[in-house]
Amino acid sequence: MSVSLEAKSKIGYSFGFGVQQGISSPKHAYKFGGVPGTAPHIYNPVRSSKPKTNFRFTLDETSTGKLTTRQREFYEENGFLVIPNLIPDNLIDESRQRFLDLVNRKVDAGSILLMKDLSLKDKKGLPNERIYNKIQDFVWDEVLSKYVCLPELLDYVQCFTGKDIRAVHSMLINKPPDVGTKTSRHPLHQDLHYFPFRPADRIVAAWTAMEHIDDNNGCLVVQPGTHKGVLEQHDYPDWEAGVNKMYHGIRGAENNPRVHLHMEKGDTVFFHPLIIHGSGANVSNNFRKAISCHYSTSDIEYIDVKGTSQENIAKEVEDIAARKGVVMDFVDLWEFRSRDVRGKKAESHL
Repeated sequence: MSVSLEAKSKIGYSFGFGVQQGISSPKHAYKFGGVPGTAPHIYNPVRSSKPKTNFRFTLDETSTGKLTTRQREFYEENGFLVIPNLIPDNLIDESRQRFLDLVNRKVDAGSILLMKDLSLKDKKGLPNERIYNKIQDFVWDEVLSKYVCLPELLDYVQCFTGKDIRAVHSMLINKPPDVGTKTSRHPLHQDLHYFPFRPADRIVAAWTAMEHIDDNNGCLVVQPGTHKGVLEQHDYPDWEAGVNKMYHGIRGAENNPRVHLHMEKGDTVFFHPLIIHGSGANVSNNFRKAISCHYSTSDIEYIDVKGTSQENIAKEVEDIAARKGVVMDFVDLWEFRSRDVRGKKAESHL
């Protein structure tokens, strides 16, 4: 994970992970050459004028002994928090091999969704790793679920969700080297746009780098503090070469200051479902892989998205499922793809 020593007061927070963009860079800012192992771990504590005693986005009961007050203050103000070296190498390597086995049809994918990059979906003679840019919904897979259910990961997740945890959405993103179309980008968006359940403050994403990640291979970017806002209107961006299916974005969000998260293998960022984030094009010669899972409290409440800004994504998801022979409404599809992984409901499945 890398940090730039910017004039942090301009962006409204006193420490951060990543390289700030959209504001001037001082001469002493770190420079990154895309070399694994060069993302320094720097952690400067929040120095609030008044110590916080009430937290909205993390829970006292489950944060004690896991998150420091400074970490909680940082998440409270910025909506994201990076924990270095959280996921062991052997699990990441096993997950990488499972991805390859799935896209190469060496194992049955079952209900796991395999997604192709827009620019490559009709190409012939390419290796499957080059064509498939994402797999998702693997909470029940015998290999990839090891990440979803990893106790060391859930110990952090429960700081945000509470002790009863549901895994609601799992992905392994395989960002391919861009062929010049920039379709490897992911537009700036809020994850809550895709979720027909609440409360938003008891939802969190865990996103883990499976290798060194920086600007060259399309690192994650976040806009600090936007988790305190509202759910914005999302649409497909007007990109010349098109955009991958279901990659909705917020028009105009690219004009806001942002932080680029340079991460090392095993580093994990936790972020709120309302924080605006995305990723750039992979201009390196190698694939960029990351594995992630969204979690919520097991006591979520489903909402009717009809007539809201989420109605467009609901219809799109239902149509895609129907073309695959699965006829369910938006809420039922989310129920189907989720799994309780800790707490009373998880224990009842054993």
